Amino acid sequence: MPQTHPATETTTTAAPAPPAELTLEERLTLINTEMTARLDEAAVAYEVNTAHITTTPVDLADVVTGLLDTGPAPLPDLYPTPVAALLQRAHHRLLTDGWCKDALVDEDGARCMLGAIRAEAGGNRGLEADAAAVLLDAIRRRFGDHIDTVPSCNDAHDTARVPLRMVDQAAHLADARGL
Repeated sequence: MPQTHPATETTTTAAPAPPAELTLEERLTLINTEMTARLDEAAVAYEVNTAHITTTPVDLADVVTGLLDTGPAPLPDLYPTPVAALLQRAHHRLLTDGWCKDALVDEDGARCMLGAIRAEAGGNRGLEADAAAVLLDAIRRRFGDHIDTVPSCNDAHDTARVPLRMVDQAAHLADARGL
């Protein structure tokens, strides 16, 4: 007799539903949670791996907290001609030592335009006169022919802004003239 197998009931079940697509906010939240866990693990691993290293605490008094006084930057040689170079050095001296009015040199060491030229000329009166003449010409180009002298222009200003600019322009003028 042929053997028959008992009848088995077959039930059909529906395939599992595909996972629902996550929104952008949900994905960002999931990634944030995963990254936080990884960073926490890394922090613990760092602490474990470096626990045996001895360190000495840093004394904050040893840490430099301000700018170092290195002095003014060296002046680059921009002009090859003597009068232009003298005016450039005079401009640099006004920047570093300060500017004053009503005196060649004040009690703090600040100088007027002519005082800076005289200091940088190093006693060469001819070079000093040539530089002062170019400076006066630059001043007259800017303010007119009614300006009689370099000191009168210097003393007419209350701040160093214009005198510094005039000495710089005079250096450019002297260079253009080949002086």
